[in-house]
Amino acid sequence: MTDTAVADAAKPPFPEQQQQVPGKTAQMAPVPDHGEESYRGHGRLHGKAAIITGGDSGIGRAVAIAFAREGADVLVSYLCEDEDAAETRKWVEKAGQKCALAAGDISDPEHCREVVKTAVSEFGKVDILVNNAAHQMSFENLEDIPDEEWQQTFATNIHAMFYLAKAALPHMGEGGSIINTASINSDKPNPSLLPYATTKGAIQNFTAGLAQLLADKKVRVNCVAPGPVWTPLIPATMPKDTVAEFGKDYPIGRPAQPAELAPPYVMLASDEASYISGATVAVTGGKPMI
Repeated sequence: MTDTAVADAAKPPFPEQQQQVPGKTAQMAPVPDHGEESYRGHGRLHGKAAIITGGDSGIGRAVAIAFAREGADVLVSYLCEDEDAAETRKWVEKAGQKCALAAGDISDPEHCREVVKTAVSEFGKVDILVNNAAHQMSFENLEDIPDEEWQQTFATNIHAMFYLAKAALPHMGEGGSIINTASINSDKPNPSLLPYATTKGAIQNFTAGLAQLLADKKVRVNCVAPGPVWTPLIPATMPKDTVAEFGKDYPIGRPAQPAELAPPYVMLASDEASYISGATVAVTGGKPMI
């Protein structure tokens, strides 16, 4: 797909639509582009093994496809979206790479450890950990946010990164890469996404601190900060009118397709990024993060 075709397919207004959490790719209009037909690999991750949380759909699926076409085996961690996860596995295996699936809730520390155990059992090692899965919901008033919602958002979005990194580190050699998905909300919090935005700020800080902590082990830690991206999370967690105009107020005038997020993850996972650690790569359609 050309850049022009991507823009045409992704430009708002979109049909008003809403789904149940966590959302399904096939029910979106338009269906997101994960690079299924466009991404071309060049062997940049040959022989590596990766864990990708939230790898069933959205950014995670796009990264899984790109990693596989670059030569990496992939474990896809996901909550409960079996149909989406099977679709991601199809594309990884079509690229000639192994794909393991691990369903479950990463807010549970023991499940995080099981995810890493499964990857080590399947691949013998972990070279790349992509902490991408996230939970969000919209609220107009502080008093509308249940305590349980606040706790779940932190448990899924930031606590799991700690559990997974801690479990994966003993299986990562020199040159290992941890990539966390932050957000433009790290610097410019959307008030209607207060729990989510707060965790994204924490992720950026976690990334910077962990990069320093693991530098002597030669394991790099970075984060990617997307702007609006057309994924199932959007119709599943935002009002219909917001979905219809999603991304319109960004300089490029549209949300990113997941395929447009994959390249920075590939770069940060590759040996070519050997001196990049503690960085935030903003992919925000022209809206600055300063």
